[in-house]
Amino acid sequence: MVTLGFLLYSIHEGRQRSRLLVEVKNATKILTRLEYFLTVSESLLESRVEIVGCVTGRRPIGDDEKKIGNVMNNIKNATSRGVKIRYILPKLPERLYMGCLYEGAGAEIRYASCSLVNSMRYMVVDNSLVLIGIPESEGERNATNKGHKLPSKGLASILRTHFVDCWERDLPLKGYIKEVMDHTGMSVKQVSDELGIEISVLGRYIDA
Repeated sequence: MVTLGFLLYSIHEGRQRSRLLVEVKNATKILTRLEYFLTVSESLLESRVEIVGCVTGRRPIGDDEKKIGNVMNNIKNATSRGVKIRYILPKLPERLYMGCLYEGAGAEIRYASCSLVNSMRYMVVDNSLVLIGIPESEGERNATNKGHKLPSKGLASILRTHFVDCWERDLPLKGYIKEVMDHTGMSVKQVSDELGIEISVLGRYIDA
């Protein structure tokens, strides 16, 4: 599993790495699962320019439905203020449901299969604040159990650079829906029934 230590020690320039290690050590705050979701929501409300990140895209169940509903409302609020929000999700068909929700709220979505997207969840807010989610156990299918909040421009810059590199290679939501349908042979109705996405929503992304 990718860790903060791995990210920092992957920086080859010694002086920069040492500075970041001190910065992260002083700034790191461990968040419970509830605190993590509250911090995500607050960051969306307080954002001014841009939010980028790799997120799980897991469909919420139980109490998480209310948490995700709040996140979606805050995405709408942020994008209405002109904040640009871009998320990369793991390239798994069941993650299309959340991709459609995110885009419906105003975010831009792409799908990736690179290892960091599958093993780590992070958000970079205005290139100065980093939120990192830690899963219950290793793997992209596991829920976020806790997190870290790091006001660190150095780490924010590193993660944003990684994000931009991945973003350029990744599939937009429309392209991934088409890929899933082409590979599985499923019809629009079958995709709707299987993934719980309304046909009217899928229709926005499928060429007539």
